[in-house]
Amino acid sequence: MKANEIRPGMAVNLSGKLYVVTKIAHTKPGKGPAYIQAKMRAVDGSGMTEKRFNGSDTVEGATLDRREMEFLYDNGEGGGTFMDMEDYDQVELMKDLLDDALLYMAPNTTCTVLFHEGNPVSIELPSAVVVTVTDTPPGIKGATATNQLKEATCDTGLKTRVPPFIANGEKIKVSTEDGSYMSRVNE
Repeated sequence: MKANEIRPGMAVNLSGKLYVVTKIAHTKPGKGPAYIQAKMRAVDGSGMTEKRFNGSDTVEGATLDRREMEFLYDNGEGGGTFMDMEDYDQVELMKDLLDDALLYMAPNTTCTVLFHEGNPVSIELPSAVVVTVTDTPPGIKGATATNQLKEATCDTGLKTRVPPFIANGEKIKVSTEDGSYMSRVNE
């Protein structure tokens, strides 16, 4: 496939090593040809790497099996236990595979786990998730300055900044891309 067809969540083979693309940016500098900057995580756990491709470069893709799985619980070591929604098999995913994904996942949250040759290689989160605020200072009455945010800790351990009107126990929607507050959730 051509390098300009690469998307996040795809697997590519570079120099005999399998990588999962986590982020991609198409850039057209003022001088010179356009290029694609890809941030990738090695499947073997050797870490993250960034690579720059020309749009016409050829990249060897790899097939990934996508399975809907439910997050059951955190194993206490930074990893988690997931259950396949079709056959109810349970899979342990290690910390190096999850990165900070558990900060966005409460128990019983559904996500997509990517497998290559029967082994889990990556996890895809939805673009936004709903979490509950567990600790945030009270809002200051009469503070009307716009764009004023305060620190908040959520039930999953995620720390984010929220508007002053958000109180403990409220559900909020946050972006999984950068952890930023999006909106209050009314039930």
